[in-house]
Amino acid sequence: MATTTTPTPAPGAPVDDLRVVAPAFASSRDLLAAPYSGATWRAVAQLVIGWPWLLTIGLLVLTWTLTSIVLVPVFGVGLPMLLAGLVVGAWCARVERARLGAQTGALIPAPTYRRADRPGWWRWGTWRAVLSDGRMWAHQAYAVVAMSVSSLGWALMVGLGGLGLAAIAFPFYGAGSAVDDWSRLPWPLAVVAAVLVGVALVWLAALVAQGTALLTVRLARGMLGATAQSEALRQARAAADAARHDADRAQVRAEHLQETRTAAVGAADEERRRIERDLHDGAQQRLVALGVELGVAKRHATRDPDAAAAALDYAHREVKETLAELRDLVRGIHPAVLTDRGLDAALSALAARTPLAVTVDVPEPATLAVAQPGAQAAAYFVVAEALTNATKHAGAQSVLVEATVVHRPDGSVLRVVVADDGKGGATAAPGSGLDGLRSRVEALDGTFDLDSPAGGGTRLTVEVPCAS
Repeated sequence: MATTTTPTPAPGAPVDDLRVVAPAFASSRDLLAAPYSGATWRAVAQLVIGWPWLLTIGLLVLTWTLTSIVLVPVFGVGLPMLLAGLVVGAWCARVERARLGAQTGALIPAPTYRRADRPGWWRWGTWRAVLSDGRMWAHQAYAVVAMSVSSLGWALMVGLGGLGLAAIAFPFYGAGSAVDDWSRLPWPLAVVAAVLVGVALVWLAALVAQGTALLTVRLARGMLGATAQSEALRQARAAADAARHDADRAQVRAEHLQETRTAAVGAADEERRRIERDLHDGAQQRLVALGVELGVAKRHATRDPDAAAAALDYAHREVKETLAELRDLVRGIHPAVLTDRGLDAALSALAARTPLAVTVDVPEPATLAVAQPGAQAAAYFVVAEALTNATKHAGAQSVLVEATVVHRPDGSVLRVVVADDGKGGATAAPGSGLDGLRSRVEALDGTFDLDSPAGGGTRLTVEVPCAS
């Protein structure tokens, strides 16, 4: 069986005014409870404070505005007066919205006023924007209308409430009074009638208080609050501000990407030169020497077997050392263990090769797999460089390596922390290994934080998006 759901009204809608400000007009139960309802006491407090406030403001606005209009033909003297009155009226409207919100619970959104193209009170554009703003003129009208409504409500509430309380108190003072003689009713019946009439009058006074508060809130919502036009203007301004903010962020982002791209290209070129240098100075020289020794062994194979065997032994050692150098070189490009067994095993392999006490802490190894290969490779080389620095330069005794995946609303990141107990003072100087790591990390849209106070050890924290 299908069911229908009544939509919940948005805060600040008129139906909320009825339920919050004047519930006696919304349900029969609240109607019967009106004399002792909390909404009634709030409405009474609203009238007690609002009536003198609105009476004062309404008279001032009426006098000031009429005087200003009359003085406009007199050399335009009235224009500055009108301008001042409208500006002060906007301030009073803000106070009135806050007062009604605090005393009745009705939240009235502030309107969006017209703004001049260029700021400055001495500019005619500013004056024109204020004088042509319909909302500001509506604030002036509200002061006069609300003054009338609150005065009428105050008079009815005090009159009805006072008569009602007097009628309820009739049994204590009415015997033998002029009212008793006028009623011509037996005393017990007169008492009952007076109390019933008093209760009815107090009940009516409570309804008047709630009704006046409701009418005041409705007037404020229509004349002090946001209109569809002002709300559209506010949204247009917010959209324009957001567009400018997005454009600024895009510009900053483009500049950052340009810088990181340049740094990444430089780092890649430096890495290529390092590989070329290592191949030329290491493996290539050993292969040349290996070819020479094999040639010697070939020439002495028949006439000097011992020399040939010695040459082959030397060639064998060169082959093993060349393979070791090539493995180290390949490891510097991309370690096979990272591809075969994952980041956790690769970090453990780095720790095992480091001549320091290295502790690797990976709380959830399986979660590291969500990081893309580029992010894992960046984390691996960060740890490798940090361990090398801790061994060669920091004078550290122990190192802690932590690797975790942190889930955030904008995406998961791979966080790697390397902390040692060395002498500190490390810096990512241009051209250094740490600077190359910074470039690698920033090229992946990651963050690189180096904390290395002198004498306080070094703590390197890197975060790389898992989708890198």
